[in-house]
Amino acid sequence: MDTKTGQNLETIGLRDVFLNFLKSEAFGGIFLFFAAVGAMIVANSPFSDMYFNFWHINLGIEIQGLLHSFPFLAYFFSGGETGNIFIGLSIHHWISDVLMAFFFLMVGLEIKREVLFGELADFKRAIFPALAALGGMIIPGLIYFTLNAGTPSDHGFGIPMATDIAFALGVIMLLKSRVPMALKVFLVTLAVVDDLGAIIVIALFYADNLHIIWLLLACFLVGILIGLNRFGVKRLAPYLGIGVLLWFAVHNSGIHATIAAVILAFCIPVRPKVSLEEFAPFIKTTTDAFARTTKESQNFLNESQVRNLRDMQHRIAMVQSPLGRLERALHPWSAYMIMPLFGFANAGVRIDDNMNFNSILALDHIFLGVILGLLIGKPLGIFLITFISEKIGIAMRPQGVSWAQILGAGMLAGIGFTMSIFVADLAFKNTPHALEATEISKIAILSGSLLSGIVGAVFLILLAKIKKK
Repeated sequence: MDTKTGQNLETIGLRDVFLNFLKSEAFGGIFLFFAAVGAMIVANSPFSDMYFNFWHINLGIEIQGLLHSFPFLAYFFSGGETGNIFIGLSIHHWISDVLMAFFFLMVGLEIKREVLFGELADFKRAIFPALAALGGMIIPGLIYFTLNAGTPSDHGFGIPMATDIAFALGVIMLLKSRVPMALKVFLVTLAVVDDLGAIIVIALFYADNLHIIWLLLACFLVGILIGLNRFGVKRLAPYLGIGVLLWFAVHNSGIHATIAAVILAFCIPVRPKVSLEEFAPFIKTTTDAFARTTKESQNFLNESQVRNLRDMQHRIAMVQSPLGRLERALHPWSAYMIMPLFGFANAGVRIDDNMNFNSILALDHIFLGVILGLLIGKPLGIFLITFISEKIGIAMRPQGVSWAQILGAGMLAGIGFTMSIFVADLAFKNTPHALEATEISKIAILSGSLLSGIVGAVFLILLAKIKKK
């Protein structure tokens, strides 16, 4: 095979994969948008009470009097005076803790793939968007913390740090040819690094009181996952089975359970059981054998052909990367079910007569901190750190992308939505005005994300028109 031709085919293949990723994420963003709008409508309709009460319904099983018979289980479960054990969660927690774990598993798989084979694999290409993501987290966090320093709400600094990749890509895809492909690649890579940063922030700053026994059990399970990877186990079942146990251990340790999903993702093998070099000759030999046993008047497959097909099916499964298989399986569920459901469950904010603009601003500076962090902090942080980095020679701007376009992408990165709401639910749990603070932060997230999307899109459209002239 001609080396140059092979490289071209590989480049085309990667480009097609990237374009498919962009399109699917964009469609996921559209679903997410309608889910958020629907939540706001229902939350302020006659069905409002039904909407809010529904998420607090417990879903699980209750075992009668088990704590009375086995008192030592009280360390692991709480049953109050009844001695009953409830194994389950509220519907809201099923979505935020369990379903979102699958979303974070997919995010972790995407990060690992990008680090090993994608835009983050090459240090020179990775450093520019990585620094952009860092600046896009630090400046919004500082803006929020400065405005809320010394108040019970200062713990919400992580809210404006996040970027919603589905929404941001949804907006940039609507702009089509008005923005270069290099800018789309930059925004995707920035969002991936931003997701990794958000995961680290959640793990470090939004953990409850740590329970050492559960934490040690989690570490032991992580050791098993690493061992499976080291010994070359390619089947997904053992990883997913231990991953479920890891979720329980992390959930009970005080660290948010979604971190378990990310750790699991980093342990999933990348290399397939059968290499491409072995696969191609096998398929050729098997298809030749299939063709040799085929007769013109044949209506049904013979035993030899059925065996050939089974062998090919088995080998096709073995040539696929475990990481790739799992990511492809999770992506449609994440984009079209988990994220819209999370959006519908969390974007609903009741705006009544008591919640006017003055009352929103009255609780510390949550509203201003979040909205200014997303709308001003994100583009400012992304632009400043990348501009300085290029001037001092640390990083190089992508070819064909102007500084104005970097600023426009920074504006779109201010669409925080999913991750910002996720962090908001964690940030104010132990504050005196937890419910009110969470509601105000959600209003700020929705407002800031909407404004960031509109301002960023208009800015990039105007840039494209100026460039044509």
